[in-house]
Amino acid sequence: MADVKQASVSQSSTESEAEKDRRWRLVLGADPEENDGLSESDKRLNAALSAVYGSSESAKGRGSLSRSAPKVSQWLGDIRSFFPTSVVQVVQKDAFERLGLKQMLMEPEFLSAIEADVHLVADLVSLRSVMPEKTVDTARQVIQKVVDELMQRLEQKTSESIRGAINKSKKTFRPRFNDIDWHRTIHANLRHYQRDYNTIVPEKLVGFMRQQRRITDLDEVILCVDQSGSMATSVVYSSIFAAVMASIPAVKTQLVCFDTAVIDMTEELQDPVSVLFGVQLGGGTDINQAVAYCEEKIERPSKTHLILITDLFEGGDEKALKARVANLIRQDVNVITLLALSDDGKPAYDSTMAADFAAIGSPVFACTPDQFPELMATALKREDVLAWAANQDIKTVRAPEI
Repeated sequence: MADVKQASVSQSSTESEAEKDRRWRLVLGADPEENDGLSESDKRLNAALSAVYGSSESAKGRGSLSRSAPKVSQWLGDIRSFFPTSVVQVVQKDAFERLGLKQMLMEPEFLSAIEADVHLVADLVSLRSVMPEKTVDTARQVIQKVVDELMQRLEQKTSESIRGAINKSKKTFRPRFNDIDWHRTIHANLRHYQRDYNTIVPEKLVGFMRQQRRITDLDEVILCVDQSGSMATSVVYSSIFAAVMASIPAVKTQLVCFDTAVIDMTEELQDPVSVLFGVQLGGGTDINQAVAYCEEKIERPSKTHLILITDLFEGGDEKALKARVANLIRQDVNVITLLALSDDGKPAYDSTMAADFAAIGSPVFACTPDQFPELMATALKREDVLAWAANQDIKTVRAPEI
């Protein structure tokens, strides 16, 4: 509590005694009935922070649904006006933990006011089945906003990393945008410099010619994603990456999600939000059943990359799972096991099963969204994934020593 409050009201040695008193009252929490010394702005700040960091008795009362959603929306709005986004997200997380505000996710007014991020999307997806119908549309809007932001952040890097190889020994004067050689293009158009506008008119584009690939040469990528509760953010990121890769002609992409059941989301990949609304976070885990389903979808093992995203806590047949994965690897399927696809990249996982997978020959490690495009490019080129991970300072799981 003090850390959050002091972020906005830290002391300065040059402050007047009155200012010091004001800031300490905000840090400690002024009594709403006795804050005559506070400005209207300070009263709003005090009320907003007290809503989250008040006494345990008052916090309990504030967290109930007896307080209307517009009230919650109001103090969330006040927090956003006083703090930067990073601090707002800390306060929201504290609110969920201290006040039990997950119930409030079912209120449209709350969803409209909250600072959305990938963790909120995971919460909304997990609560989708219990949301009132009037709230679902608002939840979709919140999820769409986060998905659009993540797509903007990740799409270009993914496309550039994964698209068909570029042959830089050949030039073309009708390049795609991503294949333009800007240095040569600028040099070729210097005579078209417009002094009044301080710019060059690129009448002639110079770029790299792509290698042509036959449709039968397409690589196939199957993202097989554990949708148990602990893998929530991995499901969000996997869905977005699958949608991006599905738009790349050089790769045939499939998305399979599983817990104790298997659901194939491949047909929904044109709309990541629909994908997320189609998964059901939580429940048990049967990895063997999911891998068996993916095995049936493989037509050309040497051109197939199975990206298994799971914490490896198997609720099904462990022995059969390891035998199945070993058989796929013997057939030359490129099986990569990601323990998480999340921003922190520090998952909890079954260390024994992870070591067994590493011994079988499947690289095992966690990966962040920013690293995933390069990982896929490395996998598609059939290069050494473990060497790539080492260059990225990614800790990989080692096979047990005999």
